[in-house]
Amino acid sequence: MQGGVDTVDSDLVERARAGNRAAFGKLVEPHLPRLLGLARRMLGSGDEAEDALQNALASAWIARAKLDPRRPVVAYLTTITLNKCRDRLRRRKVSSFLGLVSLDPDMPIAAHQPDFENEIADRQALANLTRAIGGLPVRLREALILVAIEGRSQGEVARLLGVTEKAIETRVYRARQRLRQKLDLV
Repeated sequence: MQGGVDTVDSDLVERARAGNRAAFGKLVEPHLPRLLGLARRMLGSGDEAEDALQNALASAWIARAKLDPRRPVVAYLTTITLNKCRDRLRRRKVSSFLGLVSLDPDMPIAAHQPDFENEIADRQALANLTRAIGGLPVRLREALILVAIEGRSQGEVARLLGVTEKAIETRVYRARQRLRQKLDLV
């Protein structure tokens, strides 16, 4: 049925919402190859894509009450899969930014219920990083924030600041080096 939701899918959604795992499986199975392809293209790694998709499906199962029998389930699954991929990409960016190559991609950036000691340590590390960034010379700080944190291209930042791309590249490199020294990440 074009433009609407198939009555079979509506029935499967209702059964899945009620906790029927088999119905949920039948509902998502036709979309798995497409979702896996999306995750692979987003992450560039087959293993990481499979993990992201498994996490997405687990999240969809946990939040199955949000499934709407009047809407196609593929849009909902695609959104969740994209969000899981974005989470992994954010973790990569954070680890790359801090120079932590061995950061576990499955480690949550923010736990749902962090224990008190980890929360204090995380807040202290964030405060140290914020202070270190604030202590950078303005030229280095603005280049670092625009490129590494806001995700703008070096070319775009160069145009914004009226300098060459090479100047931005150098400023970001120097800012990262200084941060590593200040935070003892060398």
